[in-house]
Amino acid sequence: MEAIKKKMQMLKLDKENALDRAEQAEAEQKQAEERSKQLEDELAAMQKKLKGTEDELDKYSEALKDAQEKLELAEKKAADSKRSEFLNADS
Repeated sequence: MEAIKKKMQMLKLDKENALDRAEQAEAEQKQAEERSKQLEDELAAMQKKLKGTEDELDKYSEALKDAQEKLELAEKKAADSKRSEFLNADS
């Protein structure tokens, strides 16, 4: 009978330990889920910021392209003007 009581106490202790471990695991899971949500929110914010930066880069790249085209046109006009002045001076 004493052996049965000891076995029952051991089983009760094992059960309590298992419940404690389960509670701890649930708390850790909840923390992990909260951290995951926080990281997902941070990722979404960073992706939004990256999109804005990419849009800004596209805008400035287009403005640079336009400026380069205008510069090339102005340089060509200046060269044509100098050539014209040179040809008129020789005449």
